[in-house]
Amino acid sequence: MSKHFINFFITVLLLNVWAFAQDNVLKKEKVTIPNNWYQLDLIKTGYYGVSLENAYSLLKSKKLKSNRIIVAVIDTGIDTLHEDIKPVLWTNQKEISGNGIDDDHNGYIDDIHGWNFLGNKDGRNVKEESYEAARIYYTLKSKWEGISIDTNKLTENERLEYQTFNKAKVWLFGEIDTEEIAAIKSTLPKMIAGDSIIKLDLGKAEYNANDLKDYTTSYLFARITRSILLEIANDNKDFSITNKDLLEGLKAKVRKADAATTPPRRFRKEIIGDDETNINDRNYGNNDIMADFSFHGTHCSGIIAAARNNNKGIDGIADNVQIMMLRAVPDGDEYDKDIANAIYYAVDNGAKIINMSFGKDLSLHKQWVDDAFRYAESKGVLLVHAAGNDSKNIDIADNFPNPVYLNKKERATNVITVGASGNINDDGLAANFSNYGKSEVDVFAPGVNIYSTIPGKNTYGKASGTSMSSPIVSGIAALILGYYPKLSPQQLKYIIERTATVPDEMVNIPGTENKVNLNEISKTGGIVNAYEAVKLAGIMNNEKEKTVLPKPKMKKIKMG
Repeated sequence: MSKHFINFFITVLLLNVWAFAQDNVLKKEKVTIPNNWYQLDLIKTGYYGVSLENAYSLLKSKKLKSNRIIVAVIDTGIDTLHEDIKPVLWTNQKEISGNGIDDDHNGYIDDIHGWNFLGNKDGRNVKEESYEAARIYYTLKSKWEGISIDTNKLTENERLEYQTFNKAKVWLFGEIDTEEIAAIKSTLPKMIAGDSIIKLDLGKAEYNANDLKDYTTSYLFARITRSILLEIANDNKDFSITNKDLLEGLKAKVRKADAATTPPRRFRKEIIGDDETNINDRNYGNNDIMADFSFHGTHCSGIIAAARNNNKGIDGIADNVQIMMLRAVPDGDEYDKDIANAIYYAVDNGAKIINMSFGKDLSLHKQWVDDAFRYAESKGVLLVHAAGNDSKNIDIADNFPNPVYLNKKERATNVITVGASGNINDDGLAANFSNYGKSEVDVFAPGVNIYSTIPGKNTYGKASGTSMSSPIVSGIAALILGYYPKLSPQQLKYIIERTATVPDEMVNIPGTENKVNLNEISKTGGIVNAYEAVKLAGIMNNEKEKTVLPKPKMKKIKMG
């Protein structure tokens, strides 16, 4: 959940949260937006989608045969029984399911559809984890706290560790407002009680702000919960914000404050039992990829590859894809070791594209992830990473993982970093929550109110975030590579970036009201376009002279 959602809540709470109990929240006029708006064509529909059907029409006219592409999704887990997911799950043909034997001798027993790096051999799994800053601070506190340091006398590795320790200390202690935390702790139990009432009334465990527009209740706590969620959604122009987003975000802020005074519980260390200081200790975890908190991973996977043309739910972006789930993202900050090992696993087991819809502010073992990036690059694997949801400029703010190697002299050439775009007349072209950067964010892709698969009895729902934008780009890359399998990761990256649609409209710098062109907050200044990407891929693949299409610039379209 983006920090600005929580910050807005705090401001409101300290002014007078109880005033929200009155049913005076501004009701936004209902606008029916197609569930698949992010796949639509701008000129035909007025929505800044990716023109997906035009891409398929072009491929059909060429009568090309598609090759199956494995896309690894490093995430929270996946609903393997979902009607739109089950047909597209990657299956390890070298492994015999359920026999308890490592048939393919890769170090992972019964890894049928992927692997879970958050579990142990006994079947227990990590759900909640601490922040990286807290882990770094308490790990290095005895070494660096309270001593006078002449950094000129430190080795390069020591200097980096010392700098990381100080960043962790600032992150952990520098943003704490005791009055805010006290207000949250006082109000949160009431909101949780109100949430329980709303869930019973609506008959669903997870609901969003849209579900509450016409909801009425006589219960005070439920009215408070409803009013706060609606007010935050209205402020952020995002009515897909859920009760889960709100409550988990507030709990996370309390956890962060508590971590500043008490060493966090290390659930990973307690449960998994590996040597977390040794990147070469790789054979840990279990094959349970169907986590009880797999909303995020299921939603991202559906965007990429939900079974197409089956008259169920949604159609994924790519038509001939298998999803390999690698569970490495807990509720909290992921570990560098798990991410690195997930990348190694994906590459070694045939994935050609890896979707990475996660991120954090600090990284203690960035070198491990850098080495995994280099390995993926050497094996011709494209990495697609979500830019993050904190409305910050990642040209200057830390954001991990990233393609800039630790030595600051090199960068990975096989990484695409993706910001989130929205609807021009609803949320604005640049999503208010999206991270941005003229150098470090390559492209934008739809990331607001994205409809996809969610865990449960073949259910679907909407979510927002750069986490949704990243799999759209992964899906387009998989679509292109399926029909043009000789393209390198660098060529895929070039094609997707070169063909991004550059809007005439100015956008708000996320988190502000300042207007700029999109090229001021991203490298390409564009929103991905599957049709133009497929067109350019065909030219680069088939013509001896590598003709490059001019960068498209759509004419301004007045809507409404």
